[in-house]
Amino acid sequence: MTTANTGGGATPPPVSTTDPADPSRKARTSRTPRKGGPRSVTGTRKLVAAGFLLPALVLLGALVVYPIGFSVYRSFFDKSGANFAGLDNYVELFTDASILTAVKNNAIWVVVAPTVATALGLIFAVLTERVRWGTAFKLIVFMPMAISMLAAGIIFRLVYEQDPARGVANAVWVGVHDTFSESAGYPKAHPLPVHPLKAGGGGSFVTKEPVSAGTEVLLPLVGVAPAKMPSDAQPAKAAKVEDGRVTGTAWLDFTPGGGGKPNVIDPKERGLRSLKVEAVKDGKVVASATAGADGTFSLPAAADGAQLRLPAANFKEPYNGVEWLGPTLVTPAIIGSYLWMWAGFAMVLIAAGLASVPRELMEAARVDGATEWQVFRRITVPLLAPVLAVVMVTLMINVLKIFDLVFIIPPGSSQADANVLALQLYRSSFGTDADLGVGSAIAVLLLLLVIPVMLFNVRRMRRETRR
Repeated sequence: MTTANTGGGATPPPVSTTDPADPSRKARTSRTPRKGGPRSVTGTRKLVAAGFLLPALVLLGALVVYPIGFSVYRSFFDKSGANFAGLDNYVELFTDASILTAVKNNAIWVVVAPTVATALGLIFAVLTERVRWGTAFKLIVFMPMAISMLAAGIIFRLVYEQDPARGVANAVWVGVHDTFSESAGYPKAHPLPVHPLKAGGGGSFVTKEPVSAGTEVLLPLVGVAPAKMPSDAQPAKAAKVEDGRVTGTAWLDFTPGGGGKPNVIDPKERGLRSLKVEAVKDGKVVASATAGADGTFSLPAAADGAQLRLPAANFKEPYNGVEWLGPTLVTPAIIGSYLWMWAGFAMVLIAAGLASVPRELMEAARVDGATEWQVFRRITVPLLAPVLAVVMVTLMINVLKIFDLVFIIPPGSSQADANVLALQLYRSSFGTDADLGVGSAIAVLLLLLVIPVMLFNVRRMRRETRR
């Protein structure tokens, strides 16, 4: 039934023609509850998520949680594992000399290696943006990352070799040293019994008799290896006699191929260039001279009646470079090899962050008169602070676990001076004299050192996520 619309009145709602008593309507609107109650969609999703996570949780528990728990438990027992030792193993960490050295070296690693690697990465990333061959440079710097720690350790064991003929580091160092301070030593050189020289004490040699002005003095030596002779040494020749002066010749009294005579300057014998000669009277040096390329020298009249002395400095071993793997420099040398590997890693991450820095800010600063250093210090570095923090934290965690380089590079005589916690953990836990109690305590100490760095990293990542 419908109603007519009267003037100006509101239109009434349509009247339903469906009978409320219709049984089909009740059937359509009613829902029969399922057996066991309604199923929750949220609960189903949680079960599916737990099913996917279960294998990872099992592996995490077996490979991470259980070893950590067992290490903490084992650290409270003695070497045999049968007797409870309390905190004795932890006390040993701070009383044993080798472990204290490892702790000290780890502190040096954590402070120096990440800082220098990050600084180098920042410098490389900024500078490579300004050169055409920046991509090639980045590739070269990053390439060591493809080398394993074992291979890098072997490489740098050879680089730091003491012999300059084998070690690249000392070859360069000796080359630079000899450029500014030329070495002219003749190690193992000595006179023969028939020569006019005798031992003078302290490694020096003196003439058997005093010398006189206006006469020629012969100072022959033997025992100089051909490789030790200066390359520009000339054939020896007799010195010109001068009135009022003492002149002479210092030469290698050895003829290659044989046939020479002692105390005679033969044509094939060469002068001892740069050999220092001193005139000594009453224990005091009154004059000195240096032999030329042909071995000749000349002394003033003050040398008349004196004995000539060849100082021990003439016979010292030539400069052999720096003892890179000695007790003093072994840790910095190993850190150098680590920087060679990881500076490229820092450079790549920082370069990626630098690519996202707004160039408008830098250009605006330059327009306002800022120098390149001010742009770098006031704009580039602050904007890269999150990336620099990521690199620093990653490298800090990495150096706390450093093992390979320290195990391979130092020789046996310096391994104790280069010791770190990871290496000490290995030494304490394995071998014929293993002490798993101390080894477990070192493992727990390493865990405690890593946790603050990890917490800092987690907090930083959460702050970045909120932004």
